[in-house]
Amino acid sequence: MTLELRKTALYDRQKALGARFVPFTGWELPVQYTGVTDEHQAVRNAAGLFDVSHMGELWFVGPGAGEAIHGLVTNDVAGLETGRALYTVACREDGTILDDLIVYRVGEQEYLIVCNASNRDKMVAHFEAQLGSTHACEFTDRTDQTTLLALQGPATEAILDDLQPEHRPGDLPRFGTLRTTIGPEATPVLLARTGYTGEDGFELFGAWDDGPALWDAVLKAGKAHGVQPIGLGARDTLRLEASLALYGNDIDEQTNPYEAGLGWVVKPKAGPFLGDAALAEVKANKPERKLVGFEMVGRGVPRHGYPIVDADGTAIGQVTSGAPGLTVGKKIGMGYVPRASSRAGTEIGIEIRGKVIEAKITKTPFYRRPA
Repeated sequence: MTLELRKTALYDRQKALGARFVPFTGWELPVQYTGVTDEHQAVRNAAGLFDVSHMGELWFVGPGAGEAIHGLVTNDVAGLETGRALYTVACREDGTILDDLIVYRVGEQEYLIVCNASNRDKMVAHFEAQLGSTHACEFTDRTDQTTLLALQGPATEAILDDLQPEHRPGDLPRFGTLRTTIGPEATPVLLARTGYTGEDGFELFGAWDDGPALWDAVLKAGKAHGVQPIGLGARDTLRLEASLALYGNDIDEQTNPYEAGLGWVVKPKAGPFLGDAALAEVKANKPERKLVGFEMVGRGVPRHGYPIVDADGTAIGQVTSGAPGLTVGKKIGMGYVPRASSRAGTEIGIEIRGKVIEAKITKTPFYRRPA
């Protein structure tokens, strides 16, 4: 039996704009509107509006909420101030990654965790099992009640200024959050200066039924600034240029934060958390492999699953993500290789349809937005 794909509150708006849809983690979502290259450059040069309502929105509320989350993720939630957010991962007891997350402290006793759409059911079950009845914390999954928009690119601050929120968006620091209203209908939103593109930008959390009004208001205000609706295709090329990991490709339950280059979100001194003992052992012994970035020297586009070989032609890993770097002008990718082969400048090969194409390991990120 074929399961019916879910649609966000913005499906009709996107269809009217000519979106081409694809199935993604149980949802029918736009992969592109005018084309991946055009949309990618719109975000880099002006602004792009993404519908990411398929992401999981999980709420923890109560006097024990902070303590509960702190024991379930690797970063320092205990030190997180109200109105701020942080990036982190949740691990199994063996130190491998269940999901990468953003934790938002939106009130003194109120936290929001955004998880990947593909991991929503898994993370809900994990959090419920770990919380049990031991914490003064109410846990709810509000994904089905939430519209989430991501407005990304150098013009985003100006667009939000034109929407006349109660507070100036420019005053919000990176990974800052606030509750405000925007648009002619004063639609309530939780505004966060976060994103997944390598650009400055904001994410807007609103009620599910307010999604169309929010979408319309942002596109109308952004028209003078060059805003465009953006699909999943450009979202992937943008995040790859910024060397941001994609769960299911670059990280999963077979990887740990240290080998994935995410050791900076592991804060053992902040207090105990699930998987801390295993990760302490990984750090002490050093991971055997490392997630690296590479660029193609020869002609060819690296794709997920392609073999990585060393200078002698011996297989040493696989490509986890790869695509044309539409801003940097190179074919780029990421993959795991042995630590001894991970130095920038190391010559490698990517096996593409039975032929080894020359490549070299390079420093990441591939792209940094201008200061």
